Amino acid sequence: MKDQLERALDQVLARNPGEREFHQAVREVFDSLGPVLAKHPHYVDAAVLERLCEPERQIIFRVPWVDDAGRVQINRGFRVEFSSALGPYKGGLRFHPSVYLGIVKFLGFEQVFKNALTGMPIGGGKGGSDFDPRGRSDGEVMRFCQSFMTELYRHIGEHTDVPAGDIGVGGREIGYLFGQYKRITNRYESGVLTGKGLTWGGSLVRTEATGYGTVLFAERMLATAGASFDGRRVVVSGAGNVAVHAIEKAQALGAHVVACSDSGGYVLDERGIDLELLRQVREVERERVSVYAERRGATYVPGRRVWEVGAHVALPCATQNELDEHDARALVDSGLLVVAEGANMPTTPAAVALLQDAGVLFAPGKAANAGGVATSALEMQQNASRDSWTFEHTEARLAEIMHDVHDRCLATADEYGVPGSYVAGANIGGFVRVADAMLALGVI
Repeated sequence: MKDQLERALDQVLARNPGEREFHQAVREVFDSLGPVLAKHPHYVDAAVLERLCEPERQIIFRVPWVDDAGRVQINRGFRVEFSSALGPYKGGLRFHPSVYLGIVKFLGFEQVFKNALTGMPIGGGKGGSDFDPRGRSDGEVMRFCQSFMTELYRHIGEHTDVPAGDIGVGGREIGYLFGQYKRITNRYESGVLTGKGLTWGGSLVRTEATGYGTVLFAERMLATAGASFDGRRVVVSGAGNVAVHAIEKAQALGAHVVACSDSGGYVLDERGIDLELLRQVREVERERVSVYAERRGATYVPGRRVWEVGAHVALPCATQNELDEHDARALVDSGLLVVAEGANMPTTPAAVALLQDAGVLFAPGKAANAGGVATSALEMQQNASRDSWTFEHTEARLAEIMHDVHDRCLATADEYGVPGSYVAGANIGGFVRVADAMLALGVI
């Protein structure tokens, strides 16, 4: 079946030139699928690989808006609706200068498998814009979001496509987007967006879910090795929503979290990260981690990556390809036990291979950070039933889902002859569920 995989990959590369992140995401999944195609050759006969790598719909549009100085600004908007075989398209919106079609397609492709692994009835998609909300006033962000939704609204809906937040899109942006959708459609369709405010249709635990879920997955990984977070030295990349809540949950489980980072450098706090101060600096004041280090009396290291700090558990929670082979070697040498990806594809292929060869337990983002989208689906359930669940009930559902994803990955890896491989288990488990649904629905 190697020839079929190579032909399908060659087709993806030819049809999507220059989209290197998308190429990387496809290649990483294909690397796991040999045993699947050997066992189920009907997937090849039905061209499932080729169909799955071609999004059902790709939308690109202009986003004009006026800044506070009265100047007209133009950005580009994207929504890639990748697969609806299991349910409505589901995935976040990213507002960041790095966003282009290849980034959105890589994220959407990953989302298909991640959503399938949750066991919930949601398809995969992703979107965003090259707009940068940093340094913009609330008025500018509002005008951009209203312009963005003026085009996007015609392509989404609670039974069609349900966006959420991602990098650069938090509660403020979701509020502006939902307000414009409601204004245009004249419908209070709560389920059209997730990540909403708690007073207008949002779900408790949604804000915490991706970070919490990553740590809950890592806790399950440690347990398979007869270990726990208690007393373990932990390093987290990033200092945004996912990283902050990963730090919170890891500390609650007894971990000693000593470092976090942003794009300017990292902070090393051997006393343990002061979560309350970090939240004040990052979430209230929107300042850099260097400000945290100054107030805390901790060490700030500019221009370098946090992975040079030794740890038992590494949680990359920032962005794609942030942990390379050099970083992986330094972590292994420090006694690393577990890597669980809180971000999407933050570890390079060479680093993944090195970690696995060294016996480090490695969980890809499509499994480890599935808690965010799983809780988004729980938010959709609450919206559909006009209900609101307690924090405790929702967190218990999140823990149950993350434990199920973990166990499904290991069971799938065993079934297909690659025991202990979370990468293979996640890729194969997600693929089989989507592929079987595609076959059931016919050639569409």
